[in-house]
Amino acid sequence: MIAPGSTIGIVGGGQLGRMLAMAAAQMGYRVHIYAPDEAPCAGEVSAVTTRGEYDDLDALGRFAKSVDVATFEFENIDAGALAYLAEHVRLYPPPRALEIAQDRLAEKGFVSDLGGRTAPYAAVENEADLRAAIAKIGTPGILKTNRFGYDGKGQARISSPDDATSAWATMNGVPCVYEGFVSFQAEFSLLVARADDGSSVSYPVPKNEHDHGILARSIVPAGTAIDAQAREATALALKVAAALDYVGLLTLEFFASPDGPVFNEMAPRVHNSGHWTIEGARTSQFENHIRAVCGLPLGDTTLTAARVEMHNLLGQQVDQWSTILSDPHAHMHIYGKGEARDGRKMGHVTRLVL
Repeated sequence: MIAPGSTIGIVGGGQLGRMLAMAAAQMGYRVHIYAPDEAPCAGEVSAVTTRGEYDDLDALGRFAKSVDVATFEFENIDAGALAYLAEHVRLYPPPRALEIAQDRLAEKGFVSDLGGRTAPYAAVENEADLRAAIAKIGTPGILKTNRFGYDGKGQARISSPDDATSAWATMNGVPCVYEGFVSFQAEFSLLVARADDGSSVSYPVPKNEHDHGILARSIVPAGTAIDAQAREATALALKVAAALDYVGLLTLEFFASPDGPVFNEMAPRVHNSGHWTIEGARTSQFENHIRAVCGLPLGDTTLTAARVEMHNLLGQQVDQWSTILSDPHAHMHIYGKGEARDGRKMGHVTRLVL
């Protein structure tokens, strides 16, 4: 066990790191943030902040010496750099989980091998590959960069074969994956916390609603269509976690389809669709992640209310803070990011219905 009073290193300085740091501090830990940003929002609530590039191995080595255990809150980091970090300090989740999650083809193959259901897909290296994939899978579909890309970035929707040229042009020649659309009733995510001894807990399943590829709202309970598929999705998530020897909070995203849950993607970290757990569950996803990486017993994940809704505050929506605070059922979180650009996650608000 890593006892309270020890220092937890977090690679990444965004809002996820901020909320992890707050959960850790409540449990008596010091947090050291490592990020390339001049003033990361996680640094405002942490004991120490080091500015360094994610691929600066010398700086990562010095960072490793200053902490007792390390984790990461941001997955667009070179997995090799984190593997180097893991050679110098205990690091959770394991770098292999990040390597797989960063490669859509590897991710889909990994989950398929464990019995998971995915959308039809094909690798795309050039426009000819894309046209062949469209001919095989059909339209509509979506072209995604094989690596990186999130919140709708690195994606192009394809309605007919005529869209192939323009869609491929937007990808700048990087390797991609073409996915056929899935007929589904709703989107949901499965959050599992797993400890080093193999014990695990899962959270009630939230229904997720997106706006232009960005999560807008999560609702728990999710509703009949999703709840009927939660058991199968949970079983798959636990298989994935066990196969990766995972430690920490793991998120898998799904479509609720007529054939059952269809795996979309996984995130080896705490997740936006779990922000509701801060007030809506007995133990938040952030606290359970800290518990897991420090070797502590995992906490209770049951709901604290009959219904919980989490709304992201995107861009200028954060300026509605006064109205939000006039609602006695609202719990507001503002991340301290500065400029409120369109689509930027500036905060969230959670409402509990008792």
